[in-house]
Amino acid sequence: MKFTLSWLKDHLDTQASLDDILYALTDLGLEVEEVVNPAARLAPFTLAKVLYAEQHPDADRLRVCRVMTDEGERQIVCGAPNARAGITVVLCKPGDYVPGIDVTLGVGKIRGVESHGMMASERELELSDEHNGIIELPSGEVGQKFTDWLAQNRPGTVDPMIHVKITPNRPDALGVRGIARDLAARGLGQLKPLPVPVINGGFDCPVRVQIDPALKAKGCPHFAGRMIRGVTNGPSPDWLQQRLKAIGLRPISALVDITNYFTFGLNRPLHVFDAAKVKGGVLRIHPARGGEEFLALDGKTYTLRDGMMAISDDAGVESLAGIMGGEHSGCTDSTTDVFLESAFWDPITIAATGRALKINSDARYRFERGVDPAFTLPGLDLATQMILDLCGGTPSHIAQDGAPIDTTRAYRLNPARVISLVGMDIPEAEQRATLTALGFSLDGDMATPPTWRPDVLGEADLVEEVARVASLTKLVGKPLARTTAGVPKPILTPLQAREKTARRTIAALGYNECVTYSFIDEAAARAFGGGQDAVRVENPISSEMTHLRPDLLPGLLRAAARNQARGFMDLALAEIGPAFTGGEPGDQHLQATGLLVGASAPRDPFGSRRPVDVFDAKADAEAVLAALGAPARVQITRKVAEWWHPGRSGVIGLGPNVMATFGEVHPRILRAFDIKGPAVAFTVLVGNVPSPKVKTPTRPALTISDLQAVDRDFAFVVDKGVEVLTAVNAALGADKTLIESVRVFDQFTGEKAEAQMGAGKKSIALTVRLQPVAATLTEAEIEAVSAKIIDKVKKATGGTLRG
Repeated sequence: MKFTLSWLKDHLDTQASLDDILYALTDLGLEVEEVVNPAARLAPFTLAKVLYAEQHPDADRLRVCRVMTDEGERQIVCGAPNARAGITVVLCKPGDYVPGIDVTLGVGKIRGVESHGMMASERELELSDEHNGIIELPSGEVGQKFTDWLAQNRPGTVDPMIHVKITPNRPDALGVRGIARDLAARGLGQLKPLPVPVINGGFDCPVRVQIDPALKAKGCPHFAGRMIRGVTNGPSPDWLQQRLKAIGLRPISALVDITNYFTFGLNRPLHVFDAAKVKGGVLRIHPARGGEEFLALDGKTYTLRDGMMAISDDAGVESLAGIMGGEHSGCTDSTTDVFLESAFWDPITIAATGRALKINSDARYRFERGVDPAFTLPGLDLATQMILDLCGGTPSHIAQDGAPIDTTRAYRLNPARVISLVGMDIPEAEQRATLTALGFSLDGDMATPPTWRPDVLGEADLVEEVARVASLTKLVGKPLARTTAGVPKPILTPLQAREKTARRTIAALGYNECVTYSFIDEAAARAFGGGQDAVRVENPISSEMTHLRPDLLPGLLRAAARNQARGFMDLALAEIGPAFTGGEPGDQHLQATGLLVGASAPRDPFGSRRPVDVFDAKADAEAVLAALGAPARVQITRKVAEWWHPGRSGVIGLGPNVMATFGEVHPRILRAFDIKGPAVAFTVLVGNVPSPKVKTPTRPALTISDLQAVDRDFAFVVDKGVEVLTAVNAALGADKTLIESVRVFDQFTGEKAEAQMGAGKKSIALTVRLQPVAATLTEAEIEAVSAKIIDKVKKATGGTLRG
């Protein structure tokens, strides 16, 4: 929405400065996008007087002038034919920027004579295209600012243009008067009255109007117009042309310019038909049958679709209702009789038609947002009077069909509730005065919105109106009162604190965190144990986001595939987020998942690069569990889900409580997601990790024994199918008090191993650390524990001690 300051002051009696108006507009919710102030580029220039002018000694067309300025006499060389003594001119001094020629002036020599500035023409100052001579002013004092002289004598040339961004819920602000009303409510002036003239028709309108019954209920409830005979359609007056040019519109003719003036000034789009071109004496407002062709004022031919609203005479479609008039019935300089139309159109129908035909017009922009239905006839009378004033003519009586729609509704104003919601102490009298200034009618505590505010649909909108006029910038920040005294309790829940810990730990392990959608396609969901109807999205945003994810791995695998497609083959991706087992609020759990793809390290001279394997995922899973406070001694089983490799994966748990899963991703899944190379992953169920029995705000003290630990190595010959973990767990259970840790340090397999130890055999070597508690261990105690370890491992694995 564009308008000029003088246009605004036609509706608002104010002494506020331009800066105050701009600040208030944005604060009221009418965001200022741009301000074009012509006075800004003319600010350096002042008035001067030519004392005398003489011929340049070395040029026939140049004159050397002595000019009286606010800084004394200056010599200026000028080539204008009207440069002579006694005239008042506009002076551009050295250092001034001249916009019309894009030059910053300096002291120069012209044919050997110094010139201290220049006397400007209108084109050089971008006031007009006139450049046959320098500006001659009929009045003005030496040293007076040129902008002050223009403001007094030619105000239109320094009238600021303001561009305001209007939100879709404020159609009333698409007219200058609506903006003036908001500023008046803020206190920046008084809204001037808008008297509606009484137009006495001199004859019955020869053009009748008829609304199709199908459109009266919804489409066009009210259509009115009148004929004006004997008009003279020439150029519009300068003041009107200047206003239209200032907002980017091209003046066409007086009749057309008047309709544009009302569109922007009063948010009342109108249309004028050349009455001589209307065939049959009847304008019908009807739904199109489909297939009708229509030549619009923009010079394009449109084919109407079934149901679009059209205005037709006996010859065919003359106007696309509420959007654009037709070329055939448009006004020209020879037009003498016109039919002036003012109507109310259904916003949804107008919007649908405009989008279907891809027509953008100022009329469509306003009708699809909603104009004032009660202003149809007053707008017609005001426009008629302006046509009579500028173009002459004799008006007819009004021809109309239908009636304005009833928009009456009322909502309760609760002053105490307004204060509670806004957070400012706004007196009840001020609240009522604000709504009254905005056009609301108050009856007790019930407020009736004006007809031009279709956006007010409840008590909350009354609160919003009071708040924005009072200015939310006046809100004072206040700290919330504490519910209890003393040190505040932790804000994060235990699960939120664990989520934070898991995120930091995974990042420290070198993973790049991903944030993927919680929605995946059905095929991916079924591959990971989901895809049931309970987690199907009723209105998905795409075919690839139809179900809630049962696991975080599908999203990470998709991300890995996208990265590999772009040449990044070695990846470490992770995500912490919810996974879903059902559609109810409790059917979700928090997961921390990591994915390793490709190699564990970049290429180097030391042979560090190797494919990632299951033990990388296991180590990272154990690191996350340790950070979350999981017990050091856990059970590892092979009861994994079907998307894990059955022989190279495991589950970490405590009895039936599953805390994490790690291992290689099943080859079938890798093929489905187009992943190249080895891929291992881990998933930690953050909520399943048991909380510590003793909760303290600080870490427990580090416990270090001052007694020497003892390491003992054992090598066992077992069947090739025996898992190393079985031997480790058996050794740990030999003496839970003394045994601190058990580690595997060697595994001897293959043909050589079988040649030495027998077919189907292998050797595993364990290091057991014994940590005494009360006293240094004796040799006998060490041997006793060693015997227990050997016995436990033999029973668990069926192996023997290797000799």
